[in-house]
Amino acid sequence: MTPILSALGNRNFRIYAVGGFISNVGTWMQSTAMSWLVLQVGGGGSGLGAAIALQMLPTLVLSPWAGALADSLPKRTVIVGSQAVMATFSAILGVLAVTGMAGLWQVLMLNLLFGIGRAVETPARLSFVSELVDRHQMTNAVALNSASFHASRLIGPGVAGLLIAALGSGASATGWVILANAATYGASIGSLVLLDTRLLNKLPARAHSRGAVGQGVRYLQRRPDLQLVLTLSFFVGMFGMNFTILSALMATDEFGKGAREFGILGTLMAIGSLAGPVLTARRPQPRLRRLVIAASLFAGVQMLSALAPTYPVYAAMVPLVGLTLYTFATSANVTVQIRADPAMRGRVTSIYMMALLGAVPLGAPIFGYIGQHAGPRWALAASAVGCSVGVLVGCSNYLRQRGPSRIVAEAPAL
Repeated sequence: MTPILSALGNRNFRIYAVGGFISNVGTWMQSTAMSWLVLQVGGGGSGLGAAIALQMLPTLVLSPWAGALADSLPKRTVIVGSQAVMATFSAILGVLAVTGMAGLWQVLMLNLLFGIGRAVETPARLSFVSELVDRHQMTNAVALNSASFHASRLIGPGVAGLLIAALGSGASATGWVILANAATYGASIGSLVLLDTRLLNKLPARAHSRGAVGQGVRYLQRRPDLQLVLTLSFFVGMFGMNFTILSALMATDEFGKGAREFGILGTLMAIGSLAGPVLTARRPQPRLRRLVIAASLFAGVQMLSALAPTYPVYAAMVPLVGLTLYTFATSANVTVQIRADPAMRGRVTSIYMMALLGAVPLGAPIFGYIGQHAGPRWALAASAVGCSVGVLVGCSNYLRQRGPSRIVAEAPAL
């Protein structure tokens, strides 16, 4: 097996990857359908911002405790329970949309509940990869896991856009797509049940303590390298991960396109998004300078996309946005998984996710408002400036702390 696919030689990881891929296709289908549903029920740009903010808000609030939970309970159990909850909420929303009973407030409430389930599930799911493979396969497994997520994006948004258009482009059409996502959780849960638990690299069980979250924070205070990752992730999350909102507004408001073209944009972004994890999988360990370069390039590409004069030119820029954004995100994820102490991995991962995805609610309403009232081009430009500021802040803090007495031995120079 080629080095870039080496982790797939592990039976447990192979089963886990297949189930996760099917579920991820459904996740991207729902993401596209959700954005279109909000527009159909009269939410507009502000409604899109509110929906994404409410789905991400639990990550911001609950992540530290979810990470402590992942470090104290069997990760597989946490994942299965959380995914069952998310499947239930997806099914409820799908039924409401199909029957014509979905209003903006129902969509927003279920996005919040769905977000609670995801906030609990994500730290356990990301750190669970370390139990599936040996340490020398960790970078490859984490990168392939991310590649699977983005490969599914090649399929999900396009399929969702086509289905919504074929079913009439209304709210009811989005409901069937959301119900399909609820069904795909069965593949992920089934793959977890099929794993050979004898081959898992489990850490010794440890009781949950009231100071577990504080231990994670104190650990990060001694790690300038991880602080750099978290700072960049926060700014990219707040100013860059809202690209879906802005892309929807660019398609509809700026270029006057429909569901089909909006879905195509999602697929085009996935083409670039997939390249980032694949490139990361080829390297034994990402260097910190690669994170900085990726975040800087992402900001630059966003600024260029804000200037795109036509839909075809904008569509051509979208893969570059995906490439730079998810080269950063995948490298950051791998860095956290590799560098964090195994006993702290769940908590460090949860704080990383809080920084990357938990920051999205802070920016989503702002950019939704700017996009609706000043135009999506201005919102994209503001997003690019915010990411650039994050690079400056993160690098300044890192360079200030990297003296011999402050930095751990395994953290390489920037």
